[in-house]
Amino acid sequence: HGRLSPEGLTYLDSWVDAKLERCFQLMEAAEISQLEEWMARWADLVDFEVFPVISSAEANERVPRSGS
Repeated sequence: HGRLSPEGLTYLDSWVDAKLERCFQLMEAAEISQLEEWMARWADLVDFEVFPVISSAEANERVPRSGS
């Protein structure tokens, strides 16, 4: 069944901590409901923490600039 991803949810990348205790997955979805559906499919095996992120370019745009 692969990653059990619903339509519209895209797996981008993943990392595992050095102790092999946690896996971090970067997913992309247009709607939070797509991510919630995916997490529900894994709820019997995995506990999730969700951290919305933005790209570095978008973060740079949000940083206030001093008028020098």
